[in-house]
Amino acid sequence: MSIKRRDFLRTGTLAAGAAGLAITGCAQPKEADSNAKKSPIDELKSMVDDVKPITVEERKSRIEKAAKLMTENKIQAIYLDGGTSMEYFTGVKWGNSERMMSAVISSKGDVKYVSPHFEEARVRELLTIGDDVRVWEEHESPYKVVAQIFKDMGIRNGKIGMEERVRFFLYDGVRKEASHLEYVSADPVTVPCRLIKSQAELALMKRANEITIASYKASVAMLKEGMTQGELGGLISQAHQKMGVRGGAMVAFGVPTAFPHGSIVPQTLKSGDVVLIDGGCSVHGYASDITRTFVFGEPTKRQREVWELEKKAQAAGFAAAKLGDPCENVDIAARKVITDAGFGPGYKVPGLPHRTGHGIGMDGHEWGNMVLENKLPLQVGMCFSVEPMIAIYGEFGIRLEDCAYMTEEGAKWFTEPMPSLEQVFA
Repeated sequence: MSIKRRDFLRTGTLAAGAAGLAITGCAQPKEADSNAKKSPIDELKSMVDDVKPITVEERKSRIEKAAKLMTENKIQAIYLDGGTSMEYFTGVKWGNSERMMSAVISSKGDVKYVSPHFEEARVRELLTIGDDVRVWEEHESPYKVVAQIFKDMGIRNGKIGMEERVRFFLYDGVRKEASHLEYVSADPVTVPCRLIKSQAELALMKRANEITIASYKASVAMLKEGMTQGELGGLISQAHQKMGVRGGAMVAFGVPTAFPHGSIVPQTLKSGDVVLIDGGCSVHGYASDITRTFVFGEPTKRQREVWELEKKAQAAGFAAAKLGDPCENVDIAARKVITDAGFGPGYKVPGLPHRTGHGIGMDGHEWGNMVLENKLPLQVGMCFSVEPMIAIYGEFGIRLEDCAYMTEEGAKWFTEPMPSLEQVFA
């Protein structure tokens, strides 16, 4: 796809009316609909109708693996607050509040839940694994309920693993009520489970990445001079929704592209601006994360040189992802390309101000960061981003981000990286 200014202006002119509707939410009269030109977003269709969610059988196998890891680490049970890990193991998706709704999984594979009494019916609607729901009334202590669960599981002493996202007030209440037990991190159980993705998980992540690429492609085709970063972000969100998911992107134009996560400064697109789009979506709980950076109009020599250096750095990071080698090698390889060109050193700007990549799965950022000092060996099923960045404050920034996963044959991309400065999409 060409990104020359004349092409943007041509597609932008055709789509201007549709872009305005996407931002304002206004409806055209029905008489105008039949004569209106369809925008690239109008042409999008759902991409999730044929997608299969994680099965109950797979969740049960996760619990079996967790139970084995608990035994190996001498942990009697793990305690889960509402959030990603609870959904990962049980399939229950629950928004947190000040009221405890939690799950306890024992080293024998038993699963029990704690719920406010008035929420019990709703909790039971969500259950696909286990049916033991212990309730507490508004004036009662949920911590006593948890302590009783430990007793009923036969836990009289030993260690209880607290999942890393458990909120402090819950941890504090449980440990005070069952003070005879030792409380430790559940990371030795939860991290090895979630770090290694199954084929079903990889399929969901691949579809999420494909949807995000399609949303970018449709939205970029509607770019036009004078558009704000909020308008482009709105189009990207609309495109994701058209394909059946919730998603979006952080957008920056010009000088603010040097800030890795954007700027509060209002931006209006003009010819010659660097455009940075960083976002993703979730498909049945599994995330995508993609960044595209290009120039609206004719790039300068400086922009081209920095973009090509960034492209080289991303390729070097990906090439360094080899089974059995430490995660840090990805960061070392990508960073070397950038520092050898005179940027940096270290995290100094101009240069690469952050790690080269992060783990990804159900959460957009998970364990397995591609960062210096992470000696964790790369294993089949690990997923991570490769996204070195060259930030030049006062000028612009270039970041290219795609996510990869490890196979028996080595690293593979979920989506093909940006081919060239003139071709945003493969």
